[in-house]
Amino acid sequence: MAEQLAGLADDRALLGRTSTAERVSDILRSRIAEGFFPPGTRLSEDSIGGALGVSRNTLREAFRLLTHERLLVHELNRGVFVRVLTAEDVQDIYRTRALVECAVVRGLGEPPYALEGLTEAVAQGRRAVAQDDWKALGTANIRFHRGLVALAGSPRTDELMRGVFAELRLAFHVVDDPRQLHEPYLARNEEILRALESGDRDGAERLLAVYLADSLERVADAYGRRADVV
Repeated sequence: MAEQLAGLADDRALLGRTSTAERVSDILRSRIAEGFFPPGTRLSEDSIGGALGVSRNTLREAFRLLTHERLLVHELNRGVFVRVLTAEDVQDIYRTRALVECAVVRGLGEPPYALEGLTEAVAQGRRAVAQDDWKALGTANIRFHRGLVALAGSPRTDELMRGVFAELRLAFHVVDDPRQLHEPYLARNEEILRALESGDRDGAERLLAVYLADSLERVADAYGRRADVV
């Protein structure tokens, strides 16, 4: 838990003078999405509340919000835990991704598009590969797709997918070889980016649809192998 709490004190500055459960939940959601709190992790009220400098009641409200988002679960007499996804959860996450992400690309207007976020996410991915940091590559991959969704210019869609992508990160933890999961998709992100840079919206959507189908197959296969072991 000490390693997982590292950096939370730095995030404390983000709370400012208007400390709220929503701000705390934003911080914890980001930490979950970036893999600092893996599935099954018990979240200590004392440790996290102390690191962030918030009251127990504020933290409990943040936990409640994240439970509503399906990122946490409360187990009676045991505490609050980061949720462990099922194979059905994974299928539903990818179904949602396909519906939303492909619709965003399909609905883009005339080029040029604001692709700075996608370009930076690809660059982050390249740096992660150079450093053999596969966790960071997974984070860069998710940031790429969050940037893709952001092209819609819809705060509501961004909010919806923020939770979906955080759940997706939970699914990645069951994969035995994160390099095998994430590395091939860096090149495919680059292909999608190049298609959008050239104004080929239809081509980008086709690449994205195949990408999501292949990614689902890989993650679902990892869940299948885990079930066989259990």
